[in-house]
Amino acid sequence: MSALVPLLVGIPLIGAAINLIFGRRKKTQIAVSVVSLATVLVLGAILLVAVDTNGPIAVAIAGWQIPLGIVLYVDVLAALLVVVTAIVLLAVLLFSIGQGAADNDEDTPVSIFYPAYLILGAGIFNAFIAGDLFNLYVGFEILLVASYVLITLGSTESRIRTGVVYIVVSLVSSILFLAAIAMVYGALGTVNMVQISERMAQLPQDVQTILHLMLLLAFAIKAAVFPLSFWLPDSYPTAPAPVTAVFAGLLTKVGVYAIIRTETQLFVDNDLNFVLMMVALATMIVGILGAVAQAELKRILSFTLVSHIGYMIFGLAINTPLAVGATIYYIVHHIIVQTTLFLAVGLIERRAGSTSILKVKGLMRAAPLLAVLYFIPAVNLGGLPPFSGFIGKYALFDAAAQVGTPVMMVLIVGGIATSILTLYALMRAWNLSFWREENDSTETLERIAYLGNAPAAAISTERRTIPRIMTAATAGMVAVTVALTVFAGPLLDVCLRAGERITDGITLVQLQDQGAER
Repeated sequence: MSALVPLLVGIPLIGAAINLIFGRRKKTQIAVSVVSLATVLVLGAILLVAVDTNGPIAVAIAGWQIPLGIVLYVDVLAALLVVVTAIVLLAVLLFSIGQGAADNDEDTPVSIFYPAYLILGAGIFNAFIAGDLFNLYVGFEILLVASYVLITLGSTESRIRTGVVYIVVSLVSSILFLAAIAMVYGALGTVNMVQISERMAQLPQDVQTILHLMLLLAFAIKAAVFPLSFWLPDSYPTAPAPVTAVFAGLLTKVGVYAIIRTETQLFVDNDLNFVLMMVALATMIVGILGAVAQAELKRILSFTLVSHIGYMIFGLAINTPLAVGATIYYIVHHIIVQTTLFLAVGLIERRAGSTSILKVKGLMRAAPLLAVLYFIPAVNLGGLPPFSGFIGKYALFDAAAQVGTPVMMVLIVGGIATSILTLYALMRAWNLSFWREENDSTETLERIAYLGNAPAAAISTERRTIPRIMTAATAGMVAVTVALTVFAGPLLDVCLRAGERITDGITLVQLQDQGAER
């Protein structure tokens, strides 16, 4: 089984190399990309069943014994996120194939898009299975280099401008991360996560706190945690629809994943839970207030993305096995639902020629299927029962209520308010875009005149036909969001087991035994 672990990264990289060789053969690139991601999905599912049944798998690369060499580590959390990531990447890939065929690849040049897309996937998979901080850094850099290419596809002025901001912020985060790795190695003589967790107690508390803050700061930028989220709302909306969907669904979650490892494994005896609680509350409230003030669908979703990162930080700040398990479930939910919403907005943009809720109208009559594809993930993200958004939030609130401190009660109230405002922002967009008739008067808009000055409210493009494959890919993702609700019980059980095992930790002896056995 251990032989499968390196393939999670190797297959996408090999696929990217093949795509570069066949740069002018679109069909070959598409086939290689689909097969690569489908293979990773199957391998991830096999590993998920294996680690959930038999425990984590540790693999030492290039024959170096654990923990001296590069260690790849797959537990339930890593395997689950690999599976979810592969599903998202496959769905968005199909969406992009339809868009490229319909637009003659104006926004996604084939020769570079597919290789960069697979490299992005390889970086994400590598980050999830990294067993040491430096390999985690390598995973971040792989996905960031690919994201630099993808976010500037088309070379329009707006994409280059926002791409520069994204690149600068990402480089700052990477420099902080690399500096933190150097400090950890200087203090502890290792970058292996298991060894770090065992040796951290030897350091004075003030040194632990400095290392802790350095890593948190680097990961918080990548996760778009307030006040370090300023770059996200301007960076994502200008990219092509498939790129925006992948970025929104996955990239910030890699940062959250790194924070999970930091909080539950590396700094068990040096917690910053109160700081994380305040950051979580601010991220939820400020993010959703930003969404309410927007008139452009992609910007609304970008701000809701920021606000819902707050729920994940909230769960980590509670720092109980139940809370960590609920956080993992919420991450899975949010990856799927947020990606689906961005795909639906991509369809709206093609059908209406705009994503401004001040301009789009009459879509209920013109595109009833599109109305359904937007509505289901929208109410899910808003947390209406019985959807997975409600289940995830309820699990988080239940974990906080069991702690029962006044601060927890404040966070629960903040989380409920954020959920209500999320539903308001998304349903306001639904009402204006789908139910407002083409010949409606301007009275409705006059009541929300404050949106007239919202950023990017006037962006317009030509109306285009929607290829069936784009609709099918979005509908497939909507079906997955429904499946999160239908199979919420088994999935939540898996997430709770993952939370328990992460908080239990793993010793170096166990890691070496696992490497020897496999």
